[in-house]
Parts: sequence; C-alpha cells; structure tokens
Amino acid sequence: MWAYPEVKTLGDLVRYNHRNYAARPATVYQGHTLSWAEMDALSNRVAQGLLASGVKANDRVFYLAGNSDAYFAMIFGCAKVEAAFIPANWRLSPEELSVILDDADPSIVFVEDSFKDLWEKAVAGREKQLPTVEINNGVLTSNPFFDWANQYSDEDLNLPCQLESTAWQIYTSGTTGVPKGVELTHQGINGMRLCEHLEPAYTWGPEDRFLFCVPSFHLLGIGLSVQALYNGSCVVIAPVFEPGSVLKLINTEKPTLLGLAPVMIQVLLDHPESVNTDFSCIREVMYAGSPIAVGLLKRALEVIPCPFMQFYGATEVGGALTLLRPEDHDLNNEKLLASCGKPLPLIEMKLLDTNGGVIEGAGEPGELAVRTPAICKSYWNKPDAWSEVYETGWYRTGDVAQRDENGFYYLVDRAKDMIVTGGENVYSTEVENCLSLHPAVAGVAVIGVPSERWGEEVKALIIATPGVEVTEQELIDYAKSKLAGYKCPKTVDFVADFPRTGAGKISKKDLRLPFWEGKTRAV
Repeated sequence: MWAYPEVKTLGDLVRYNHRNYAARPATVYQGHTLSWAEMDALSNRVAQGLLASGVKANDRVFYLAGNSDAYFAMIFGCAKVEAAFIPANWRLSPEELSVILDDADPSIVFVEDSFKDLWEKAVAGREKQLPTVEINNGVLTSNPFFDWANQYSDEDLNLPCQLESTAWQIYTSGTTGVPKGVELTHQGINGMRLCEHLEPAYTWGPEDRFLFCVPSFHLLGIGLSVQALYNGSCVVIAPVFEPGSVLKLINTEKPTLLGLAPVMIQVLLDHPESVNTDFSCIREVMYAGSPIAVGLLKRALEVIPCPFMQFYGATEVGGALTLLRPEDHDLNNEKLLASCGKPLPLIEMKLLDTNGGVIEGAGEPGELAVRTPAICKSYWNKPDAWSEVYETGWYRTGDVAQRDENGFYYLVDRAKDMIVTGGENVYSTEVENCLSLHPAVAGVAVIGVPSERWGEEVKALIIATPGVEVTEQELIDYAKSKLAGYKCPKTVDFVADFPRTGAGKISKKDLRLPFWEGKTRAV
C-alpha cells in the first residue's frame, strides 16, 4: 500500500533519498544545488549542532527566516534529534511574535538577518536570553548559519525518534486571537503522504522540480515542498514571492510543478514580464486558499496550458482534505469550479447540524468534521482548546459546507467568521479585540468584503465613542501598530448600530450581505 515502508520519520526521508538518489538535486537556491547526499550530510551537521547546543528530544527549535536551503536542512536536522521545528511567521508584529515565543519556549532560535529588527523588538525586555544563530538569507558564502553547522560532524547520530513526537509546530491564530501551536507528528506527516500516495491525481516523481515560493510558515509551503521531497523531486526555492523574480526562476530553472494561492496566479499573470516567460515547462499547477474565478482560470490556461488542481485543507489536519481534480476544472461548469472537491483516499468527512447530528442529504449546510491519518495530536499548551474541536478521532473544522448529489463539497461560510485575504487567514475577533482598545471605539465589528486583488479584504465597522473624534486613517494606523499588515482593515465605516440576532449578538451575516450581493464569497 505504501511505496516507502522504510520512511517512518522526516529523518528517514532524507536518509532514504540519499540511498536512492544520492547525486540527484534535493534543492536549488540562488544558483546553488544541494544533492541528496549533501542535504543528508548537512542535516547531520545541524543535528550535531543542535545536540551540542543543548537541544534535547521534544525541545522546540524556533526558525524566523524565509525560504532557503537552510530551511530544509533545519527540518531534517530537527527530526534527527527528535526536536519540534517551529517555522515562525515573519509577517507578525513584534508583540504578536513575543506571544508565540512565550508559548513555544524554544531552546534555540535561528533568525534571518533581514528580520533582526523584528526579532530584537520581540525579545526586548525579556529576562531569558535564547541561544541564537543568524542566517543570511540561506546563502552558502559568508553565512553564519553554515559557519555554525560546519563546525560539527556530518556523521548520522541515528538517535531514536518516536512516531508520535512533534515534528512541526505551526502557529495559527485562534478565534479569540490567541495563537495556537498545532503539533504535527512524524506519524501524521507520513499519514498525509500516504493519502497523497494513494491518490491517482498525484503523479509527482523524481523527475519533477517543484517551485517553492509560498512563505515558509504556511502549511501550503511546507506541506507541498515536503510532499515533493518525499517523492524524490527537486525543490527550486524562491526566497519570497516576488512576481518578477518568480517569473525569472521559471525561465531559468524550468520547474514542472507550481504551488500557489489564486491571488498569486493573478499577480504573476498581471506582471509585465509574464509575456516574456516560457511556461511550457510546467505540467501542473496546485492552488489553495480559495476557489479560482472562471475568468482567472481561463487566463491562466491560455498562458500556462497545463492541468490545474485545487486543494482544501487545514493546518490541524496536516494538509489536504479534498481535491478539485484536474478533470473537474470544467470551464463550462462554473458551479463546479466553486467546489473544493472530493476527499482524498483514507479521509472521511461528515456534515453536522447544530445539535451534532449527521446530515445525510445533499444540499443542506452543516459544520464540516473530518477524520484522517494526519490529524495533529493537540494544540501545544492548550489541551482544553483542542478538546473543544476534537472528539473520538473527529476534528471539527469550524467551516460550514454543503455536499451536492455527486459528492462534491462546497464551503458556504466560516463558522468562526474567518476572513481569507490573499491566501492569509484573518480572524475577525482578533482585529476587533485590537480596535476595541482605542478610546474612540465604542463598538466594532470586522468582516471580509470583496476584493478584486485579494479575494477578500478586511473592513471594520465602528460605533464611535460619543464626543471623541477619530478618522478612518487613524484607526487603520492604530491597527498597523499592533497587528501584522495583512490583518489590518483596508477600510473603516462608521455606523450608528449593528444588526443583531434574536440573542442580541452582532449578525455578521447581515453586515456582509450588502457587500456580497450578487457575488460569491471567497472561502
């Protein structure tokens, strides 16, 4: 059933590929190639360095840096000492990053030089000093990271690693705005790869080259790139998603696979250099974060004439739950293009009514619950929060969906009013909590409204404090001083009151309605 029975942990993965593809490229970054033999040796040095730095099994390793070859050496090196790898979100504000640091309590930190100012502000005033290794954008020459790693032996420690140990701890904002560390285990990551292995639509192999240009802290980035590595593919690394640079990489490195959010596809197509880019090397585009608009898909297929495949997933389940497979991308069926598809093999899904009962019929919306081999083991330090969404093997996603008569799923709302803007998840309550602290704000409600560029963008509706004057820009600037930029409202409307439900709660549905009339809300 499983093509790689020798691969039990992420450490086993790099060992396996070394044995089978020693001279083949594992990564390409800024013109430098690491073979699988070299990646295995480098990850051994990282493991030796972590051990020498006092890192023990089940300790946390914090990584505040962008995409690079060092990123993958860290993933495999952490696995070889049974430590949890934490790819931190470098788009957060110092205050937000500090909260995550307090929760994670890492034993060592790796910081990219370009994020040094963010890091210093995040740790200002902290009593505990953390061992820190600097990374210069992952470049091999004159790089403190590689100087640090090269002090140590490239001998494999061959330390034991329990399958239920946390391999990755990925932070996601909770509905209360409190970050939660999702603990993804080696066994769960392997389970996700098994689901993909049994899925006929996945045809990735050693001859493929995957372009990794999604931020390193996104499950879309880490999940798809590690999936490529599991199949022996080479990962071509873009430091950040900058459309001109990505288009240049497509011309020079000839990737065969792309993983993008729909907004990224649009930005690439809109860039003036797209007309000078040879997309013929690409044989499949994987996208996630929202359905793709018919107009955008038509444009994309004209420029990148290859199969497109969408997946819907969640950090807590380690990757994809459903696929809208290439054969389902029918330009003559706009309704189907709004679907998130059908489940992968080994993944079970059900819809629940408000009483927790299972909805059997087609077309009736309910909360989506899933059971997969890849569900995380818990939220770090927050078992009560995990028990609220997990019971007897089933994870409640918080998404409201419906299923049609052919078994295709459609996301129709966010149970927790999450906003998806440019592929980034923003919880309205987190933004509301921030704005509510401003003295001019007597009441606040935050919703997602349509955006041609981002799918959705954040809008704040404000009831002003009587006698206190404030402008739209002042509130936007206030949010920017506290939150990551993508979470901040793009616009602010002042209102006299909010529509309410029978229970007296703010009706977000009624707030959104005037903005979404005649449009399909992005998911």
